[in-house]
Formats: sequence, structure tokens, C-alpha cells
Amino acid sequence: MFFADRESGAKVYYEVHGQGPPVVLLHHGFGSLEMWREICPRLAAAGFRVITYDRPGYGRSADGEIFTRWSVTSVFRSANVEVLERLADYLDLDAFYLVGQCEGGVIAADYAARFPGRAAGLATSSTLCRSRTTMDEFNRDRFPDSFSGLEPEMRDKLVKWHGREYAEEFYRRGLEHGGAYGRDRFDLRPVLNKVSCPALVLYPDRSSLFEVEQGVLFYRSLPAGELAVLPRCGHNTYEQQPDEYVRQIVAFIDRSRITAGVEGEWSGEHGKG
Repeated sequence: MFFADRESGAKVYYEVHGQGPPVVLLHHGFGSLEMWREICPRLAAAGFRVITYDRPGYGRSADGEIFTRWSVTSVFRSANVEVLERLADYLDLDAFYLVGQCEGGVIAADYAARFPGRAAGLATSSTLCRSRTTMDEFNRDRFPDSFSGLEPEMRDKLVKWHGREYAEEFYRRGLEHGGAYGRDRFDLRPVLNKVSCPALVLYPDRSSLFEVEQGVLFYRSLPAGELAVLPRCGHNTYEQQPDEYVRQIVAFIDRSRITAGVEGEWSGEHGKG
């Protein structure tokens, strides 16, 4: 389904799965909602209404002009937060949970800080807290400078997520501009200090991108934070340990349901009445 966002001019593709308290999933910086295919049915089966969407410039919401215009400036994060807020209005969501993977966690944290009355809870995984160098330097150190230099598995994922015609251009733009992480030094702590809702930080112990200490720093920057470290897990936690990923999120929501302010009651036995 598509939501025509008149403010940004984007045509935003979204999907809704299941019934119950709403949970919005935010994909990472190279991804689209397609990356959630292992997670959506698990959360829906646990008794949640799961909402996924492609942010403008990604997946089926691809618009190179919008992506480039936003990603090269400081408006990328605020513009994506505003799109999410308008999508929440369109779907008539009241309070809801946010789950963000890597860069998606930045957008989720920005949203929770800006709209505390609507963010019932926040769960992030593999999201950078602060960088020691500029993100330009970080990207040059960790990613090949061309699409052809990627591992075949990653090239195939980008084609699957964004389409064969757009995948290479998408990778080039993302590498150049950095998306939510930007080009300069990155520090999310001033935002995290303003996140008043319950928050879970999931972190792998052996990410190829961010060391596990980033998760500890992220957790300590949250007023109402929790930390869970996934052992023997790489950066893409949702892909490598999907069952544990969902188990941690469901358990977190169960723990926080009283203070989250979500209307209605539900127990740990989701979907059983």
C-alpha cells in the first residue's frame, strides 16, 4: 500500500501485518522493509500489529531526487521523523512502539525524543552512539568504494531491496552522503538524553562495524534504558538471530507496558485473548 505524503512529495510504501498493539519497524541505511521478512510474522504471531515502510528514497518509496536532497544536508533526520509522524497520523496510530535497526535506530530515537507522547517505547539494535572519526573516514575504511566491490551476497541484497536499476546508484549515494549518520563526527547522546520512554538497546558482541562498547554507551545515555547483548552475533542481529531478536523485543514490551501509556492491556501470552 502507498501513502502519498504531500509535505515531502514522496509516495511512501508501507505494509501492515497482524492485530494488536502497534509496532513500527525502521530499516537500516542500506535496507528497505524487505529486510524484515523474518521478523514481521514472528511479531504478528506474538500478537502485535506490525507496520513496516520504506523511507523516502528506499525500496518501493525510491525517489532519487528526494534522497539526494535530504541526505546531503542536515534535514535528513528531521525530514524522516516528520514523514513517520504523518504516516502515524494517516494510520490513526495513538501510542506505538518503535524498533530501529542501525540507522533506523537513529530515526527512531529522534522520533521518541521529539514526540514523547506518541512513542510508547523504543528498541534499537546495532545503532552507533558516537563516532571517533568523521563518518566519511569511517565509510572509506569499512565499505568498498564501488558497488562492484561489494561481496556478492550484499550486492544481491541491495538488488532485492531496491531493484536492479536503482541498487548501484543507491549504494553510491548512501556511501557519499551517510544518511542519518551524516558525513561529520556523529554523536547521538544529546538526543538519547531526551528519550523519556522505556528503551531497549540490543547489541551484538561481534559486529564488523561497531564495537559492543557502543551499546553500553548508548544504554548509559538513556534515562530509562535497558541493555541486552546478543552473544556470537554479528551486525545484522535481525537476520542472524531472528528468534532471539523477537524474544527480546516482546519481553521488553511486556516489561514496559504499564509505564508505556499504550491503551489496552495485554499479557506475555500475546494473541491468546
